Amino acid sequence: MNSSVILSNILNPPVLFFFLGMLAILVQSDLEIPQPLPKLFSLYLLLAIGFKGGYEIAQSGMNTEIALTLLAAILMASVVPIYSFFILRIKLDVYNAAAIAATYGSISAVTFITAQSFLKVLTIPNSGHMVAALALMESPAIIVGIVLVRVFAKNQKQPIVGEYQQEGETEKFSWNEVFREAFLNGSVFLLVGSVVVGLLTGEKGWEKLHPFTQEIFYGVLSFFLLDMGMVAARRIKDLRATGSFLLGFGILMPIGNAIIGIILTKLIGMSPGNALLFAVLCASASYIAVPAAMRMTVPEANPSLYVSMALAVTFPFNIIIGIPLYFNIIKIIGV
Repeated sequence: MNSSVILSNILNPPVLFFFLGMLAILVQSDLEIPQPLPKLFSLYLLLAIGFKGGYEIAQSGMNTEIALTLLAAILMASVVPIYSFFILRIKLDVYNAAAIAATYGSISAVTFITAQSFLKVLTIPNSGHMVAALALMESPAIIVGIVLVRVFAKNQKQPIVGEYQQEGETEKFSWNEVFREAFLNGSVFLLVGSVVVGLLTGEKGWEKLHPFTQEIFYGVLSFFLLDMGMVAARRIKDLRATGSFLLGFGILMPIGNAIIGIILTKLIGMSPGNALLFAVLCASASYIAVPAAMRMTVPEANPSLYVSMALAVTFPFNIIIGIPLYFNIIKIIGV
C-alpha cells in the first residue's frame, strides 16, 4: 500500500481531530462536548450530504449506472447480514449474532463523509447519486436482522436477563414497529428527506443553502469526529471480554465486504471515486440507526457488543487504514 496515501488520509484535519478525541480520554483530560451538540452535528451532516446528493442527482439525471448502483446497494445491504450471521454463529447465540450482523450490513454516514473528504484531498471526483445509495443501505439490514432472529431463535435458549430486559417482562413483537424504526428513524428520515429537497429545489436551492451546507461542513465534521474519538476511546474497555474472534471480525469483515463491493463496482463500470464510496459503504458498520432498532426489537442482544465493535473497532480501522486500503485495491483491480 502506498504510504503517502495513508499519510494523506491521517493528516486530514477531521481524522486528526478524531485522534485528538481519543487522546483526550486516554490521558484523562477534562475535555467535554455538551451532549446536545453531538446530536446537532450528526443531524447537520446528514442534512448537508443529503441535500448535496439530491442536488447532484437533479443535475445529472438517472441513467443505467445509477440504477445499477442503487440495486447493488440494496443487494449488499440485504446479503451482508446473512453471511455475517452464519460466521458469527460460530461463537455467538442467535440474538447477538443477528444484532451484530445487522450492524455490519448497514452503513456509517460519517465513514462515508470521511471517504468523501479523502477524495477531495486527492482531487478525485465522485457523483451525488452515491448519497442515494447511502440512504438505501440503512434500512434493509435492520429488516434482515429481525428476520434472522425470528427464523433461528425458535429453539434458542433465552440468554441471561440483562440491562435492557427486566426479568418477568415479555417483549411484544410488532412488524409495524420494526418497519417504523427501519424506515422512519430520525437519521434515515432526515437523510432521505434532504435528498428529496435537493432534488426538488435544484440549482436555486443549492445557491441559497450552499454557504450553510458546504462552507462550514468540514468544521462541523471535525467537531463531530472529535466527539466520536472520545466515545470510541471510552468503548474500547467494553471489548476486553470479547476475545480475538470479535476483534478479528470487526477488522476482517469490512475488508471482505469492501472487496465484494469493489468487484461489483468493476462490473457496473463505476469511476474510481464512486467505487471507493461504494466500497466504504459496504465496509462500514452502523452505530446509530441499527443499534437503536436492535435495542427495541432484539432486547436479548448485548448492546455493548454490537455498538462497541462498530464504534471502537471498525470505525477507527476504516478511517485510518480502510479507506486508503480500499482505494489501493481499486487501483490494483483497475476500476
